Amino acid sequence: MTHRRILLIIGGGIAAYKAIELVRLLRKAGHSVRCVLTRAGEQFVTPLTLAALSENKVYTYLFDLKDEVEMGHIQLSREADLVVVAPATADLLAKMAGGIADDLATTLLLATDKPVLAAPAMNVRMWLHPATQRNVATLRGDGVTVMEPDEGEMACGEYGPGRLPEPEAIKAAIEAALAQGTIVRPLGGQPDFAPAAAEAGAEVLLVAGPVPLPTPPGVIRVDVETAREMAAEVEAGLPVDAAIMVAAVADWRAADTSAQKIKKDGSGEVPPLALAENPDILASVAKSAKRPPLLVGFAAETNDVIAHAQAKLARKGCDLIVANDVSADPMGGETNRVHIVSKAGIDSWDRLPKEAVARKLMEKIADELDTRVPLADD
Repeated sequence: MTHRRILLIIGGGIAAYKAIELVRLLRKAGHSVRCVLTRAGEQFVTPLTLAALSENKVYTYLFDLKDEVEMGHIQLSREADLVVVAPATADLLAKMAGGIADDLATTLLLATDKPVLAAPAMNVRMWLHPATQRNVATLRGDGVTVMEPDEGEMACGEYGPGRLPEPEAIKAAIEAALAQGTIVRPLGGQPDFAPAAAEAGAEVLLVAGPVPLPTPPGVIRVDVETAREMAAEVEAGLPVDAAIMVAAVADWRAADTSAQKIKKDGSGEVPPLALAENPDILASVAKSAKRPPLLVGFAAETNDVIAHAQAKLARKGCDLIVANDVSADPMGGETNRVHIVSKAGIDSWDRLPKEAVARKLMEKIADELDTRVPLADD
């Protein structure tokens, strides 16, 4: 896991003391942590303690003009790779779900364009209350990762779900969210890989050709009919972290079209058919000024699979080629055996169901992006 920048919002509640250990664990793992402490949170932990452990200034008040000069709340909300709310009280969850921004913490949460993870902590009755459950469902529907609270004895003496998960568990959830949150916005003509990217937490833009397949949940879809339309939509979708160019675009199109039916005239002569070359979308993206840090192409071959894929890698200017033998694994089949071809070498995978290939490719892309997408200095 590449070291990341985490904005930690600490709500009020006795469980706030666990945030101290969470900061220590994250710093030990090499992550940068900036803390935002709510007024209620200040009743349980001090800014001085958090500043000492995080080695960063702790932010508290929205209208502290000095803070606004040094780092505006918008900038603070955008410079993190992940925003974490721990503990997330019932009040904070309600404000997040309702879009309320009445202090620094809630303003940051409303202003951020980064993934958000919340670790709830509250009384068992508060957690099970229909209002809280509605708020949690709303947040999850909005894309916020809300952890399940631990079950156990409360500070108030009651027993049940509502305890803040242990710092180690929150850290693990943070690492998982970081691995998912910056994967890819794939561009292509088949939705095969879009569900895997969306499930991994990516923001997904799917440029789809005329395919009778449903749009995966959480995916933004743009439908096109021609290669030129696809090329235009792909260009409009840039910049992205990564582009997965799955579409098998025809090399040629009819140079002239007719709005009317071309009828037979009884002569037996075939009307002339002139062809024009379609745009090479993969090569165009590779040469674009907005070229993604990671560009993935596909090669469906019937012979000399790896050799043809290596040639395509060089010819198209992409970073990875996913190659497979369609004579052995037909396009309509349920499984694929693919070879991941790059300048670094060849990674051949065992035959897997296509859904498993897609998920494994997402993991490969996440690893590649960790090495290719630079992080801003703290």
